[in-house]
Amino acid sequence: MNATMRLLPPLVIAVAAGLAACASDPPTRFHSLQSATAARTPPCAPQPLLDLGPAAVPSGVGQPQWVVRLPDGSLRVLEQERWVAPLRDELRAALLAGLRERQATGDVRTAASPVPPAWRVRVDVTRFDTIAGQGAWLEARWTAVPPSGTAGFACEVSLKESSESDPLALAAAHRKAAARLADRLGTSLAAGRCEAN
Repeated sequence: MNATMRLLPPLVIAVAAGLAACASDPPTRFHSLQSATAARTPPCAPQPLLDLGPAAVPSGVGQPQWVVRLPDGSLRVLEQERWVAPLRDELRAALLAGLRERQATGDVRTAASPVPPAWRVRVDVTRFDTIAGQGAWLEARWTAVPPSGTAGFACEVSLKESSESDPLALAAAHRKAAARLADRLGTSLAAGRCEAN
């Protein structure tokens, strides 16, 4: 058997493997709205406490796969770009992390008994757009009732974060928008009213 014949089987295997790799789907990437560098909370429960339920999100984006708005106004579902958890849970976790880090607010669901009165907050996201070539657009409204149970207030905000079309850049833009929403929410809780736009 000559040298060419001995090299043929490995060469066939390598070519077949290369063709199979080309034919396979790209790997799925998972993204989070939480910052990887968020500060850890102190061991004792911070005050004030917050009772924050899952954020309501538009049904069109309430799925693992990303829904991206294209320049012509059409929508595309990106099967390989997904949120690591349901979007409403991701957003709740990102808001709590931002409030813990910047406002020293704790989650009433993890507080030790007896649980003191807490702010009751509901967040409704009315727009959560991933826009190719532009970035992230987040519009939300929240209602807050103070621990005393007295009359609360309602606020709303529209936030835009520019980015390139790359999914990693778009994910970073969404993290920034979620962090800004946490800041606005925390400021309103500290003041007991909505922040002026």
